[in-house]
Amino acid sequence: MTQSFQKRKEDFICEKCEAEVLGDGYTNHCPHCLYSKHVDINPGDRANDCGGLMRPISIEEKEGEPRIVHECEKCGHRKVNRIAENERELFLTQRGK
Repeated sequence: MTQSFQKRKEDFICEKCEAEVLGDGYTNHCPHCLYSKHVDINPGDRANDCGGLMRPISIEEKEGEPRIVHECEKCGHRKVNRIAENERELFLTQRGK
């Protein structure tokens, strides 16, 4: 099994907040609520049958770059993904509610 990234430009409706999201080939979460969906085994392969919502649970830094940690609400799998700086602020604002 390969772990190479597969770029997929896909638009979607967020299953958490119902926002329309325009994908750019790297989009893996909703920029409005930061939720994702557990659909990949390797990035972009859409080979995972779980399909659970991936809840944003924390922010961490790697080499000075913010990353969001998602946890699947269905199976508990955790995944770390890059995020934009403005998404970090959104996460912190949502956590403060």
